[in-house]
Amino acid sequence: MIMMKYRLIMINPIGITTMSLFRNIKLKIKLARKTLSIIACCTLVPFVANSNETLLASLSQFNENITAKLHFADSGIPWGMAWLPNGDLLITLRDGELKRLKKGQSIADTISDLPEIAVGSQGGLLDIAVHPDYANNGWIYFSYAKEDNKGNKSTAIMRAKLNDKMLTDQEDIYVAQAYGRKGVHFGSRLVFDNQGYLYFSIGDRGQRDVNPQDITRDAGKVYRLHDDGRIPDDNPFVNNDKAKKAIYSYGHRNPQGMVKHPITGDIWTHEHGPRGGDEVNLIGKGKNYGWPIISYGINYSGTEITDLTQKKGMEQPLWYWDPSIAPSGMAFVTSDKYPHWQGNILVGSLKFGQIVMVTLAGNKAVKAEVVKDELTRVRNIKQGPDGYVYVAVDGQGIYKLIPKL
Repeated sequence: MIMMKYRLIMINPIGITTMSLFRNIKLKIKLARKTLSIIACCTLVPFVANSNETLLASLSQFNENITAKLHFADSGIPWGMAWLPNGDLLITLRDGELKRLKKGQSIADTISDLPEIAVGSQGGLLDIAVHPDYANNGWIYFSYAKEDNKGNKSTAIMRAKLNDKMLTDQEDIYVAQAYGRKGVHFGSRLVFDNQGYLYFSIGDRGQRDVNPQDITRDAGKVYRLHDDGRIPDDNPFVNNDKAKKAIYSYGHRNPQGMVKHPITGDIWTHEHGPRGGDEVNLIGKGKNYGWPIISYGINYSGTEITDLTQKKGMEQPLWYWDPSIAPSGMAFVTSDKYPHWQGNILVGSLKFGQIVMVTLAGNKAVKAEVVKDELTRVRNIKQGPDGYVYVAVDGQGIYKLIPKL
């Protein structure tokens, strides 16, 4: 029998066509660590292809049962969404604009007097969050790409206040060290936990072999701060003289999904893999998530990054995708408007223009399935205060998902 080497991978039929499946099998054969007969490969292909046909039939039903109604139209890239207590929606556009869509309106006001933002490539105005006690203190928070006087770029976190259509009381509470001019992997998402700590993510800035595993450097990390930028006394590396003391976890590639668990209060993230290896993670204090020492992905060129998918002292993802879906945006569904989605996570797919539901059993991910497609690049997903799910889509704006009765 002819034996061919084959690297065992988790195959999820999300966005897979028969052609892409063959490409993946061919590629993984080249990167073999274990052996699989050619007969087994031939058996695998029709099995997954048939699974894909079942999935497409299921998708048709989901698309018929959910209507995507345009809530806010914009031809840019709507990155962040956050609601004020009065129901107004704040929207960040990556090109450097901040919008305020008043409750019940369809035309948004543009907020003026923003800081200087380094717009270009993946950089710009990124995520936004509202302080849990906004009604009393008026603080909003956002992340953005910042350029120093040498042209080097990094991710910064600012807090500010709204005065009608102006941004006032601006204060950078964290500015990551800038290591170069690359326009990639800024992150970034913002989330407050139940204790009022602010968590945010910063990508590895395209320097995977330097930043993610080095706690003396910024980038490739999840951070935790007090709401005014002070370092919490119990952050994991506060007693390390050389460490960046705001770091809460490390070994990340480019996390662009972050959400608080509605029951436990834990922080969950997802991050982009390279070619394959997108991950969903439960963030733990001081934990190392492995990038790039361990990974379920490969280089975009098809070459290998690492032959390790696990290593002692490094966390395993709760879920990973291969092939990649390019995840962006993340939401726990608690609303009874979507009974089949309740208790699970929704993830946007930039690559396939889909919404993917990750089904959970406690802190374990059981399966991932597409619950809405026929979109373009899904940039963000949030559950609004009205219980509806809102989806930000590149080049179109924000949609409200309405279940059909």
